[in-house]
Parts: sequence; structure tokens; C-alpha cells
Amino acid sequence: MINLAQRDIAHSLGKFVTTAFGVGMLIGVVLIMIGVYRGMAHDAMIVPNDIAPDLWVVQKDTLGPFAENSRLHEDLKYALRGFTGVKEVYPLTFQSIQILQGIKPIRVYAMGHEAGGAFTPYRLSEGRAIAIPHQEIIVDTKTKFNLGDRIHLGRNTYTVVGRTHKSVSSGGDPMIYLDLDEAQELQFLFSNEQIRNDRMRGGSPSTSTANAFALQLDEGYATQSVAKEIGRWKHQQVYTAQEQEEILTKNLIERSAKQIGMFTVILLIVSSVIISLIIYTMTIGKMKEIAILKLIGASNFTITKMIGQQSLLLGLLAFVGGNIFAHVSADYFPKTIILIPTDAMKLFVVVVVVSIVASLSGIRTALRIDPASAIGG
Repeated sequence: MINLAQRDIAHSLGKFVTTAFGVGMLIGVVLIMIGVYRGMAHDAMIVPNDIAPDLWVVQKDTLGPFAENSRLHEDLKYALRGFTGVKEVYPLTFQSIQILQGIKPIRVYAMGHEAGGAFTPYRLSEGRAIAIPHQEIIVDTKTKFNLGDRIHLGRNTYTVVGRTHKSVSSGGDPMIYLDLDEAQELQFLFSNEQIRNDRMRGGSPSTSTANAFALQLDEGYATQSVAKEIGRWKHQQVYTAQEQEEILTKNLIERSAKQIGMFTVILLIVSSVIISLIIYTMTIGKMKEIAILKLIGASNFTITKMIGQQSLLLGLLAFVGGNIFAHVSADYFPKTIILIPTDAMKLFVVVVVVSIVASLSGIRTALRIDPASAIGG
């Protein structure tokens, strides 16, 4: 029995493959959109996972330091160290800044920490940690700075002594790491005119603040118990590592995830419509052949099966082309795109369903063809 898909491939290979590739680009974009969400969730957890504290202490009634602004007095660290079960307290600052890479401005996310100790909230790919508390900096490879390069920030110039790889903020900006004092100075950098104005008013700007404290606990102490004690006596917001992860993945990227989901659904609908129109057009172009099949006794089931096979083959070729397109283009996006086989398999099932549904218009048209139309051309 004649197979319509084989007939199309045999007589119009270029048209069929080009059509499949065009639909495949839409499928590839769907896969990339899913990868964007995966990448956002991955990037959101890079910095918290590198710091890896047991507890986060932030300003009361905030979701800080990543999802919301938080500001605490730095000397709170001494009180936090006095709580039973608290082993180490690390004050941290976070800020988005713009620096120049040559003549090109780039956006980076700066973390300040107490440099010189054993605590290093980053993973070096080359170079060394900050050894002196002044004018040394760690950067990510995404900034394009190399070891030994000098970066001007605020009123200081820093030397790159180490580099990380793929350390980015939740927004996808490359990370840089400074000593806490210099990060505080940079965060509260005032112009000379404002400093003079503040002195005339009888005050001076204070830079001794942190955005969050990362706490490490002694073994055997429950995080929830220590968190309740800190919240009870110091009246600050305390989150466990798991709670901070939920804040980042749900509160911070939830709206973006919904938007990506809507775009994905729209693209799948568009793909379904395009496949449906293509199958309908191909069916119209073979009305005489279908009429002949009916005339020689082909059943409606046989006709339906052939058109369904044609639609399914088109969908499968589009899926293969879409996968190739997604994997080839993923590295060219400015933010992280994560493509995993599980998502591809789920999309494969969706494409099969979409292809079957898209064939219905062609099947309906084919079943209405009068066998008598095959006689007399």
C-alpha cells in the first residue's frame, strides 16, 4: 500500500525536509525555553551553594539577601557567636555594580567577605584566594579578566589574583569577590560633596553594615532550634539553607517561570497549527491518489493511518531537528541554558500528541473525498 509520507520524501525531498526543519526550529525554541528555566533555577543556587551555610540571618521581615534588600549592623556577629551551637559567623555584603572591561561596561554581582581566613565563599578554577585585605579581587571567567589584570572600583584599583568559572548571580551576572571592608566602602561610596555635607550636619555615613550573616553550626545541633533562639532573642529573620532555596526558586523566579511556561504553550500551539496546515495542504495535493485508493477498496482506517503516519513522521523529523538546533545554539545565549534528556523525552511525547492532533484536519478532508472523483481526472 502506498505510504503518503514516503511518497512526499521520494518526490519532494527538499520541501519535506525544509518544512520539517522549519517546524523543528519552533520545537527547538520550546526546548530552549525549558532550558532557560532550568538555567535560572541553577544560577539562583550557585552563590548559596558555594557559601553553604547552615543558617542565614537577615533583616527582620525580609526575604534577603538575594530576593529582597537586607541590612544589618556588622557588630551583630559578636552576639550571634554567643548562641549555643553556633560555630562560625560570616558577615556578607552583596551588590550589583558596573565595571569596565577595556571600553566595554559589564554588569557584575559583588560579594564582600572577611578575606584572609579559611572561609572562601567561591570555588577557584585558577589563581589563589585573597591573601591581603586590600586591593585584591577574585573574578569569574565570564568577566573576561585574566590573572594579574587591574580593575578600578570606586577610589581603589584591584589586582585579579584568582578566577572562578560559571559563578553567577541569580540574574546571570558574573560574580566578583572582595574583602568585606572594601566591599562596604564600595557599597556606601559617597561623593566628596556629600561627605562634607554630612559632616556639616553633625554626622558621618556609617559603612559597618552587612546584608546577611552566614552561620555554620556545631555538629549535633538542629538548625530549626538554633534559628528559633536567634529569632526570639535578636529579633532577626533566620532561614535554613532549604528555606533560602525555596525563596530563590519560588519567590525569585516564579513569575519568570510562569511567563516561560506561557511562551512554551503558545509555541506548542503554533507548532500544532503549522503541522495541521502542512498536513492539510499535502492531503489536498493528493486528493486524486486518495480517491483512487478508495476506488480500489482502501478502507477509511487505511487512509486515516497513512495520513497519521505522514503527520507523525513530520513531527519526529521536526523533533530531531529541534534537538539539534537547541544544542547547537544553547551556548550562544548570554544566560545559562540547561538541556537535560528528561525534558527532551517529555517534549517528545508532547510532539507525538501534537502531530496526531494536527493530522485530524487532513484526515477529515481525506475521508470526505468522493471515490468517483478519481474517474475522468
